[in-house]
Amino acid sequence: MKSLRPRLLPLLAIFLLPLCAALPVFADAPAAWREKLNERLPLFGHRNWICIVDAAYPAQTSPGVETLVTGADQLTVVREVLAALGQATHVKPVAMIDAELPFVTEAAAPGIGVYRRELDQLLNGTLVERTPHETIIRDLDRAGSLVRVLVLKTNLTLPYTSVFLRLECGYWTAEKEAALRAALRAP
Repeated sequence: MKSLRPRLLPLLAIFLLPLCAALPVFADAPAAWREKLNERLPLFGHRNWICIVDAAYPAQTSPGVETLVTGADQLTVVREVLAALGQATHVKPVAMIDAELPFVTEAAAPGIGVYRRELDQLLNGTLVERTPHETIIRDLDRAGSLVRVLVLKTNLTLPYTSVFLRLECGYWTAEKEAALRAALRAP
């Protein structure tokens, strides 16, 4: 038995060293979405989107749509994205929530009530629009042909729970824009 040990060590080294070398890559995988968000946020402006979606959200084909799998809890990702946007002065989010969400029952999707309450708390202070899911998907598809859309896919398995953040200008309001347009039309 002792004579096998010296022969096994080189074999183990051949198989284990590549695995050990890969460990830092696997350890950093959950942080990759945070890095990408931090890279993209200074580039993003009004009309860009950041979407925090559930596990079944489809991979879209528009060229501007970039999807990252976070491997994280959805409400955690929403919290972190909103915190990052709260630090940005150049953009502010408008949250688009599926209009179907309030109608999903606890019997059909256990845990949906707790999710809705926690999401409402997270979005407190953020403008929220409720729009049918298919309309949001079409809007994102169109947006992805013109501007970048960052989709952060989470591990949540509850229906109609995606949070779509459409970015608006952080220092120019719709009211200011309307006043400017009116002044341009004035004789």
